[in-house]
Amino acid sequence: HFSQDIQYEVEIVVKIKKIGKHIEPKFAPKYYDEIGLGIDFTARTLQADLKAKGLPWEKAKAFDGSCLVSDWIDKNKFQNLKATAFSLQKNGKTVQEGNTAQMLWKIDELIAYCSTFFTLKIGDIIFTGTPEGVGPVTPNDTLEGFIESTSVFTLKIK
Repeated sequence: HFSQDIQYEVEIVVKIKKIGKHIEPKFAPKYYDEIGLGIDFTARTLQADLKAKGLPWEKAKAFDGSCLVSDWIDKNKFQNLKATAFSLQKNGKTVQEGNTAQMLWKIDELIAYCSTFFTLKIGDIIFTGTPEGVGPVTPNDTLEGFIESTSVFTLKIK
């Protein structure tokens, strides 16, 4: 094991549907039709070590199995994507709750911002940030993610 402290972060994820660069926020909705829910796992011990050395964090954020994304859901199935609740349960207890209305960077702003640095391509995914409540996982924990009241993934930690 390269880290004894692996932590979950649940996030809304957006899938890009067409190529774009320097996208204005008002046009961002034309660049995605689907959202999902994802978990971004972080190896905190390794991250702290890399931070202390002034090194990039990729090893702590992009290791094998460090990301899960639910099936994609048509964004039009949501009454108001700008106020959509999402949550994560760990072993049946809610540990993270968020709402797109509370996001520091709204989905359209994130797409616009990312597109100033990168050409967004079909199939690219953007993780949009996590609400408070991140925490550790241990073997045999069960994580279940929800958008509104619909379960969109369940996984068991090995």
